[in-house]
Amino acid sequence: MAISRRKFLGSLGAAIGATTTGALTKAYGAANKSFKGYPGSSGVLHDTTLCIGCRKCEQACNKVNKLPEPEKPFDDLTVLDQNRRTQADVYTVVNKFQAKEQVFVKKQCNHCLEPACASACFVKAFKKTAAGPVVYDASLCVGCRYCMVACPFEVPAYEYDKVLTPKVTKCTMCAPRLEEGKLPGCVEACPREALIFGQRDALIKIARSRIHKYPDKYIDHVYGEHEMGGTSWLYLSGQSFETIGMREDLGTKSAPELTSGPLSAVPIVVGLWPVLLTGVYAISKRKDKIAKEEQDDALQAARVQANEEMNQKIEDLKGKMNKEKTAAINFEVKKALEEAEKAREAAKESEAAKEKQAEVQEEQTAKSIGESVDSLEKGKQEE
Repeated sequence: MAISRRKFLGSLGAAIGATTTGALTKAYGAANKSFKGYPGSSGVLHDTTLCIGCRKCEQACNKVNKLPEPEKPFDDLTVLDQNRRTQADVYTVVNKFQAKEQVFVKKQCNHCLEPACASACFVKAFKKTAAGPVVYDASLCVGCRYCMVACPFEVPAYEYDKVLTPKVTKCTMCAPRLEEGKLPGCVEACPREALIFGQRDALIKIARSRIHKYPDKYIDHVYGEHEMGGTSWLYLSGQSFETIGMREDLGTKSAPELTSGPLSAVPIVVGLWPVLLTGVYAISKRKDKIAKEEQDDALQAARVQANEEMNQKIEDLKGKMNKEKTAAINFEVKKALEEAEKAREAAKESEAAKEKQAEVQEEQTAKSIGESVDSLEKGKQEE
């Protein structure tokens, strides 16, 4: 339902009045400091020492999510020479780093235990599921993109090229496949088992076991075990995570826990937050409606203009065809007259030739008769 400017300002004034008179109670952050994730939730362990940068995971992700084909094929490894990030139509990328040795690292949504994107989303378009994935409901999204600002890993991307129905996109950990009892596409496609899927607690034990067994191969750090309150995507590395493009300045507090103090200290912000965001939501929807109306008007105008141009082209074509037809007729008439004139001239020449031939024949006949007469007379004289 559309919210008028008058109602929006009225609600805003009421909220301010309630705050100044003490009607609002002290607000506290929603973070639960003892939350360690859902028991039995799933995750993925990425052992960067095993990754060979084959991009099979990228290809599988593209296929599973039915994304557009990239400009360069997946067997073109020259793309690894650039440091890439996820995009609206690319949910995961593999990057190459050269520190002590060459290392390949897969990047995607880390599926935080307490996601910053979900904490920032006031319409609850993002949700952490008990199974592990952080999922997104496009039908709830209002396009504010606070999730993109909030994410410490800079993962969510926005479909800027879709004017009417843009969405925020990211890796889903193949949540639909998990519901069917299948592995995430990238995990299933990895030829070196650099990606392992399982329960998060079990994956941490596997990671710790590898570190203990091969202390010279791994640094003593399971990335994602505690960062930002913990993530469902975990990493092992043979060198510092900072050298392979991962942040080490995030701390161990989750996003909701980090914001709980400031929000409780400023109750007016908490009180006005729903009202302000409701206004933003209404403005966003109004903007979308206006954009659609403008697009419809533009399409209608384009149709009218196209019809007019088409009709004009048809008329021009008819005129051109008539001119060409008249010119063709005139040409044929002229040609016929010229041929008739030539025929008459030929007939005259033929008639003249016949007359001359007749005269010649008459002369020859007369000459022959004369010679015959002379011969007869000569014969008589001799007798």
